[in-house]
Amino acid sequence: MFRTLSILIKKEFLQIFRNKSILAIIFVMPVLQLVILPLAANYEIKDIKIAIVDHDKSTQSRELIRKITASGYFKIVDYGEIYNAAYHQIENDKADLILEIPNHFEKNIVRENNEKILVAINAINGTKAGLSASYLGQILQNYNQQIQLQMNPELERAKKISGLEIVPTFWFNKNYNYRLSLVPGILAFLVTLISGYLAALNIVQEKESGTIEQINVSPIKKRDFILGKLIPFWILAMIAFTVGLFVTIFIYKIQMQGSFLLLYGFISVYLITILGMGLLASVYSETQQQAMFVVFFFMMIFILMSGLFTPTESMADWAKYIAYVNPVTYGVDGIRLIMLKNSGFKDLLPHFGFIIGLGFLVISWAVLRYRKTN
Repeated sequence: MFRTLSILIKKEFLQIFRNKSILAIIFVMPVLQLVILPLAANYEIKDIKIAIVDHDKSTQSRELIRKITASGYFKIVDYGEIYNAAYHQIENDKADLILEIPNHFEKNIVRENNEKILVAINAINGTKAGLSASYLGQILQNYNQQIQLQMNPELERAKKISGLEIVPTFWFNKNYNYRLSLVPGILAFLVTLISGYLAALNIVQEKESGTIEQINVSPIKKRDFILGKLIPFWILAMIAFTVGLFVTIFIYKIQMQGSFLLLYGFISVYLITILGMGLLASVYSETQQQAMFVVFFFMMIFILMSGLFTPTESMADWAKYIAYVNPVTYGVDGIRLIMLKNSGFKDLLPHFGFIIGLGFLVISWAVLRYRKTN
């Protein structure tokens, strides 16, 4: 068995190293994507275009406008006294929101200690609209507190000796750096994508070139054939993961909190499962194009519903069930737990259990489904 397996593995490596494009796909593309994607995927929105309608033109209205622009999140694209003109800016996609300051703004604040302003937001892009409203709401709240303290200085002392003081602490991400959670997730996504695609195209390539017929008539067991296809790509995927890990640590300066041994143990089991799924798709496919479409269909579902970009807890109930049987969910979460939280083997037992069970299922399925027919 071991002699046959070693010959099959040697044959696969010879085929891989003959094709220089495969080596570029395995090693060069993940590094470039890992360098570019976290820089492009920014959870912090800046340069939000705001149109201001100032009917008051007072000292207080100018102070409010100054605070908005000083925040660094907003950029004034229109300033005037006519609301319809500002609304026209939103219609032409030249502004993202409107802030309307009413007449007697300063007078009502000083005399009546009460005033309302209008904020109209373009909500076509829901994420941007929500963040814009949150940023502006925080600025208006701080401005309101400043006005209250200016008119009632005794509130400052009362504030210090009464009420609740909230001091948030961000565990495992002290500076609230979004890249700290994004980069390990993208690393898991890239090794999943590369290993899944390459494994799916492998057997199909043999079918299209005709070399599968020579293997079918040879005295090679199906088990040895599948393992001979899986092991070489597993080794290359582990090397690709190591290269990506170097990029994560040395370029993005993400400190490894957990055990490297546990991380590599987890990723080795995870890659076996992903490669097994790719081989299963390859066994069922007759052409490379068919295999690519099958893998693309499942990969899109796996990645979008893995918790990489949106938490699984915020998904609908039916979507959570899909996420719970999604191997990428466990892959992304496992790498984050080890790298950022210093989780131990006991913490990852559910992840190991699911991935090992799924890997055994898909590889056994691929072995049973493969037909050695002439």
